[in-house]
Amino acid sequence: MSSDNALELLGVSKSYRGVALKDVFTLPRGAIGGLIGPNGAGKTTIVKLVMNLVRRDAREIRVFGLDNRASEIEVKSRVGFVYDVPGFWDYRTLDAHRRALGASYPRWSDATFRRLAGEFGLALDAKFKSLSHGAKTRFALAVALSHEAGLLIMDEPTAGLDPVFRRDLLKRFSALLQDEGKSVLFSTHITSDLERIADTITFVRAGQIVFSLTRDALLDGWAVVRADAKVVGDIESRILKGKRERAFGVEALVSDGDAARRAVGSCGVVGKVTLDDVMVLMAGEGRHAA
Repeated sequence: MSSDNALELLGVSKSYRGVALKDVFTLPRGAIGGLIGPNGAGKTTIVKLVMNLVRRDAREIRVFGLDNRASEIEVKSRVGFVYDVPGFWDYRTLDAHRRALGASYPRWSDATFRRLAGEFGLALDAKFKSLSHGAKTRFALAVALSHEAGLLIMDEPTAGLDPVFRRDLLKRFSALLQDEGKSVLFSTHITSDLERIADTITFVRAGQIVFSLTRDALLDGWAVVRADAKVVGDIESRILKGKRERAFGVEALVSDGDAARRAVGSCGVVGKVTLDDVMVLMAGEGRHAA
């Protein structure tokens, strides 16, 4: 594994609940990586594989150079994990969780946890079961950030959070990278969050990693073409990544905006792409083969 990577999936394969996951991707140290794709594509399976909550069928997963199976305890001590439905003890108070978790993590910081609990509006005498979904997520985040984890892995970390807290959380991720050199991998359907802070975007569909690109390469290099079917048909198939019929003609996703502009000329409109465009045109009906 490269010393420049916090995470590597090396040709991992897994057949799980109808998803046959396989392929390779990496997350550089100090980077924020976003996983996107339709429901059931394999995003949560990737997260569970890294955390060894489901066991891979082949090859290897390395976190900071350590095999996530052979060095599972050390890997988990260096990873902060927030699942979409945080799993803690329903009838224990947050303070009881603090004591138990503090004894479990060798680098646990009680001061950090107490500070975050205050910032996140969490009452330590409250029982976990009594918390709202958003408060449960904030608690899970406080735990994940309190044991000096070098890698934060989050599955839908901003779902159920109000927009103000979500914006603050994204700023906190950026600060973690700038100040402490940590890495973040999160799966989300809120693509606007990724457009703000992600360094890399990995698109998963039907268990396949279709692409893993830097955010700038994707948003600056790809484009959306709006034209009639004949004009879109003149675009090289190698750069055509998805399309759908619209009332005005065809809307197509291309991986080379400049080449598409040359092909379309004045017979269509070539505009900037958003991650929503990628999600809809690559995962929606009438998609073209990637």
